[in-house]
Amino acid sequence: MKKAPPVSRVSWPDARRIISSRYPPIDLFEDIADPQDWELIAAAESKSNPRLANSIGRLDLVPPGRRVSGPGASYLMAPFVHVSRDRTGRFHDGKFGAYYAAIRFETAIFETAFHKGVFFSATNEKPGWLAQMRELVCAVDQEFYDLRGTQKFKDCLAPMSYAASQDLARKLRDGDANGIVFQSVRDPEGEAIAAFWPDVVGLPKQGRHLAYHFDGEKVDLVRDEAGGDVWRLV
Repeated sequence: MKKAPPVSRVSWPDARRIISSRYPPIDLFEDIADPQDWELIAAAESKSNPRLANSIGRLDLVPPGRRVSGPGASYLMAPFVHVSRDRTGRFHDGKFGAYYAAIRFETAIFETAFHKGVFFSATNEKPGWLAQMRELVCAVDQEFYDLRGTQKFKDCLAPMSYAASQDLARKLRDGDANGIVFQSVRDPEGEAIAAFWPDVVGLPKQGRHLAYHFDGEKVDLVRDEAGGDVWRLV
């Protein structure tokens, strides 16, 4: 078994995450109710709204002490309570979630555009403006296991395989780690984190609204929906 990676402090005042815009905020996460009471509140409200349980997701996957609430909490809780083996990632396997964020806007663009392109190609989508996205900005100031600048864990950053990275993530998360900081695979000049718990990062604020254009093979253009600026990905 490999020795665990070193631990480093990551202090990013405005880490960037980009997500699809189709999911509305969930009232339970946004209000001031004590997260310790969420199960009781959800059970009571679901009697009059059976679909509530699906919108809230798997609360049992996040211990009460690690939950977050307040404005923006829906975006932070979502990747941890809505998990699926059909939606895995580099450092989460679908049995548990992770909150990914990049040190800069461009890195978040390159990461998400790559994965959207893979999805659109797999579903044989026709070229066009196919994805509405939103930028989230949050503060990060925690210690993470650090994969930057080391060759020992290079298999965790393989371009198309997540086997080694998910295995490492499971072991570190089981040890109550905050998460992992790593060199972006899609943007060599960027860095990103995978946080294993909602309370590891600050509540996010909404940034720009974006649109992604698919050219039949990949996402090639990104449009700022407010200002109208269009950027070509190269």
